[in-house]
Amino acid sequence: MNGKLYPNHAMKRYMTGLDGLRAISVLAVIAYHLHLKWAQGGLLGVEIFFVISGYLITDQLLYEWKTFGRISLLQFWVKRMRRLLPAMLGMLLVVAMWLLLTDPSRLISLKGDFFTSIFYINNWYLIFHDVSYFESFGPPSPIGHLWSLAIEEQFYILWPLVLLIGIFLAPRRGKLTLLILIGAAVSAAAMAILYEPGSDPSRVYYGTDTRAFAILIGAALAVLWPSSKLNSHISSPARNVLGTLGVIGIALLLIQIHQTNEYDDALYPTGFIYLSILTAIVIAVLVHPANRLEKIMGCRPLSWIGKRSYSLYIWHYPVIILSSPEVNTEDVSYTRIILQLAVSLVMAAISYKYIEEPIRRKTLRGYLYSIRRSGYGSQLGLVAAMMITTVILASWLMGWQGWNSSSSASPVIDSTISSQEAVQPQSLQYDPAKETNQAMPADPVTKDSSGSGEGITAIGDSVILDAAPFLEKKLPGIVIDGKVGRQMTQVDDVIDSLKSQGKLGQTLIIELGTNGVFNETQLRSLLTSLQDTRQIYLVNTRVPRDWQDRVNASIQKVADDFHNVQVIDWYTASANKDQFFYQDGVHLKPEGAEYYASLLADTLQQNHTY
Repeated sequence: MNGKLYPNHAMKRYMTGLDGLRAISVLAVIAYHLHLKWAQGGLLGVEIFFVISGYLITDQLLYEWKTFGRISLLQFWVKRMRRLLPAMLGMLLVVAMWLLLTDPSRLISLKGDFFTSIFYINNWYLIFHDVSYFESFGPPSPIGHLWSLAIEEQFYILWPLVLLIGIFLAPRRGKLTLLILIGAAVSAAAMAILYEPGSDPSRVYYGTDTRAFAILIGAALAVLWPSSKLNSHISSPARNVLGTLGVIGIALLLIQIHQTNEYDDALYPTGFIYLSILTAIVIAVLVHPANRLEKIMGCRPLSWIGKRSYSLYIWHYPVIILSSPEVNTEDVSYTRIILQLAVSLVMAAISYKYIEEPIRRKTLRGYLYSIRRSGYGSQLGLVAAMMITTVILASWLMGWQGWNSSSSASPVIDSTISSQEAVQPQSLQYDPAKETNQAMPADPVTKDSSGSGEGITAIGDSVILDAAPFLEKKLPGIVIDGKVGRQMTQVDDVIDSLKSQGKLGQTLIIELGTNGVFNETQLRSLLTSLQDTRQIYLVNTRVPRDWQDRVNASIQKVADDFHNVQVIDWYTASANKDQFFYQDGVHLKPEGAEYYASLLADTLQQNHTY
């Protein structure tokens, strides 16, 4: 393993087992974007892709170096562009046409996303414009997933040059591997230094500098474990070891996809490092010609998905975003999910067959010549029509929802909503199931809940601001302190300020969690400091973002440990009431704000708070 990187004319083979790993990765990402709770760690699929790319590209470059004594940089870059760019441009063109027909203002607002995606710098564009991957509101960008392709393409451009320098500086495998791992350690250290626990991790999530270690770990494996040098003639015990490592590794990857949460502090960077090393072990098994998992991981269904994983990745997200309702207070719609999956698979299959494969296997001139000669142009026109028709049909089946928006994302909620967007008042009926340790009135509107608000203080974000006029009417004298974008981490300062002004009452309502996750320690510390308060009500949240369930679980778990704390279950109370919300799914229309205020006022009355 410490020999020089000398020429080697061994034939390169196709490693079908990696198709299965690609399939697992892209399906995990899709499940995550569909908000399926059993795949809350599906974002880790991108990390798996990074490690695979690092291994395969480095393995290919070293194979060329060993075989021919050189690396053709221009040929490598042309092949990468031919492999990746046409399919992405096809997707961008269809999305742009769709937005042009349905929502031109949204297309204009996304011009920066389109431009930077084409030039593979989208991740840095999102960083410099403070666009959060986790804590953004409004309709997401339908091409917001292309940040990861930007990282990979930046790697493809720079890595061959860096690898050549590394080969000359350290021609022995051991030294070259060490240099690569040092680079990986620097990248991991950058993630650890830049990440602030309890804060939005988007900077370290998007950054090429902070995510490069996954690619470099794959690259280091390619130096130590080149596919062309692996021999299928190994002993039976060695085969058993390979099989055992592969099974355990894949099982652990699936467990991580199931259990990991993007807000776990341990994920940055130790969790990502662990996953990258685990993925490298699985790759080492799957690329070995003697591994016994080849038939399983390379089976036809997984192989089909794996070979089209790139197409599926670039198409699934715009399909999901452009066919999902902006406001959805109902349970998961499996009909919608099945349709979204079907459309994604169809689009990926069309892209793979008619764009990726023909262009990848021919020069552009030869490809265009073959189209003219075979009369293929009419077929491509038919394919384009099928692609657009598929999107239109799926969108029609899903209710034509989710089209009106003005921006891709913003770090916090904007509380300014046009009054013209209000709909006619609906019947405010409320009949949630009773739950232990949760304060919930039987019907917050059918009874008179007017009472004195003296001694009551409400602290919150823009949601409490929406309800403020109605709360002040139902509870005259209540003190309301709301601010757009407020986080739980800021509430200590708010309480200190209210105390100094003599405005902090003995009954406290806290409505926070709309703008992002907080850890349980923060909330527990806050409630401990307020133990002299007679009664505290924590209002849980309804927000169409991934942190919603974690915020609500944390609120309930911590509240159970304090005798003077109760949870007001806004999440359950607002179920199946889309008409209460504006298009962001968070801000309340007048009838929703009145309903919210009635829920709070009736809860306080039931508990004789005033």
